Amino acid sequence: MSWYWLVLIFFCFGGFTKIADTARKAMRTRHKRKLELLKAERDRREAIEAANKPPEPVCGCGHHLAKHDKQGKCHETVEMPTAWDAEKKPVAYEPGRCTCQQYVGPQPLTTFYAEDLTDLA
Repeated sequence: MSWYWLVLIFFCFGGFTKIADTARKAMRTRHKRKLELLKAERDRREAIEAANKPPEPVCGCGHHLAKHDKQGKCHETVEMPTAWDAEKKPVAYEPGRCTCQQYVGPQPLTTFYAEDLTDLA
């Protein structure tokens, strides 16, 4: 019967706190490691998806190949600054043409049609 009193005194004076703190710390560490693993897996999946996509035909001006003519001149309208404040930041804009001179992005591959090969012999 005397050991019940020892256990009661042990819990009353905080003997369990060290065990609980150790368990909390272990669970926190496990949670952090699990989140790191999930983030690494998500990054790996995103990298694989990005590697499987063809490059976008976007010029240095940020516009798509469809906005450029055969000579490479850009026909997109952009906001051009017309007035600046004392810190040389634009405060007024008006529409204007993109000043890009030539398309410099990746060239898309041409598509060819080929008939199925069949052995008629």
